[in-house]
Amino acid sequence: MTTPPPLAFRHVGIYVTDLARMEDFYTRVLGLVVTDRGARPDGATLVFLSRDPDEHHQVVLVTGRPPDVGSNVLNQLAFKLPTLAALKAMHARLRAEGLTEFRVVTHGNAWSIYVADPEGNRIELFVDTPWHTPQPFAAPFDLDASEAEILAQTEALCRSRPGFCARAEWRARQATRMGIGAPAEVPA
Repeated sequence: MTTPPPLAFRHVGIYVTDLARMEDFYTRVLGLVVTDRGARPDGATLVFLSRDPDEHHQVVLVTGRPPDVGSNVLNQLAFKLPTLAALKAMHARLRAEGLTEFRVVTHGNAWSIYVADPEGNRIELFVDTPWHTPQPFAAPFDLDASEAEILAQTEALCRSRPGFCARAEWRARQATRMGIGAPAEVPA
């Protein structure tokens, strides 16, 4: 077996039409921090954003999005939150910002909120669950339910599906498939 290169995904760039509006959304609403900004020789302005001090940027906003783009080629930007309580708090924050169109689903392996940024790019805010179920899968759930209810309902849903296992078991299998080694050696 050929050893795969040690790749690790770190950032995405998005062409935008209204840089100030997009910067406001990503900083004020999602909490990213501007780490740098500047202009390229071609005149495009870039704003670099991150929530990780080890990463200069996780998102870069770049002026120059054509106004006549018929559809968005970017499927989504996904941001992981640490806990279900943090996901609930983010949902409340988005509602306080006046956002009303959400898709709230469990994928079995994650609880997710989907919402559009000001230019229509889909944002996923998610938290891993302790379980795995084969993907793609999505079922609506009530994010206003108690955490205990959400956990119980999600676990029952996952256990009812073929291919269910604990996240730790799935992760160990993937580490082996990727040639990374024992799960303890795999960064979370």
